[in-house]
Amino acid sequence: MRTLYLSWQSKKTRHWFPVGRLDVCVVNQPWYVYRYIVGAMEAKKEANFYPLLEFPTLERAYQQPYLFPTFANRVIATNRPDRKDYLAKLGLSEDADPVDILSINGGKRVTDTYQVFPKLVKNEDSSFNCRFFLHGWKYVDKRAQDRIAALEIHENLKIRLEPENSEDRSALIILTGDDYKIGYTPRYLDTDLSYAVKSRQVESLKVVGHNTNGIVPSSQRILIEMKGTWSNYAPMEGEEFKPLVDFPSNLIGA
Repeated sequence: MRTLYLSWQSKKTRHWFPVGRLDVCVVNQPWYVYRYIVGAMEAKKEANFYPLLEFPTLERAYQQPYLFPTFANRVIATNRPDRKDYLAKLGLSEDADPVDILSINGGKRVTDTYQVFPKLVKNEDSSFNCRFFLHGWKYVDKRAQDRIAALEIHENLKIRLEPENSEDRSALIILTGDDYKIGYTPRYLDTDLSYAVKSRQVESLKVVGHNTNGIVPSSQRILIEMKGTWSNYAPMEGEEFKPLVDFPSNLIGA
């Protein structure tokens, strides 16, 4: 089983809400299940969220043997001449599948306010490894912009809480080794990554991708990898991530 979440950004408040969950299970062939989660109800209450046309009912499980267009349309086409270079910029091989691609690139499109992110996984030894694109780097000062341009692959970074941030007191800020503030983690990861930061269980944080050409969007400029440990903690188990309906009974145990 592999899981992706769908997040939605309110144009009014700019706040991101996790609203849906896509589970991909493989028996004899891939099978895709989409369900809304509690975050969708919160988005509806707080920011007037409406269900997608493809998934019009909040309390229903949608399933089929191929990837739903909502997600498939966010994956680079197999016949694109720049596909190989694009995937290389994401740190992926040429044979990466759609779930691999969406897990890294976020499926961001200029035509809507949705983004995809993978379910964070805690390994048997309590370790974790996640990758994300640096957020908010466009809004830092000129000196920090210049420092971002000079970032090198495998360069070590630092991360800390920013409770003084009046817009988001749970924000996690990313800094270079020489203390330039260069941006933030995605908000939908803050709760889980904050636990590792607060408990001082971050093993490493480094640049693994630095994209400066037109192959990838500017929102995917700096790819960061974070490794650490979650002792006595399970990621993405909060209320907002709970599905509104049960997993389809015909697939339980598959």
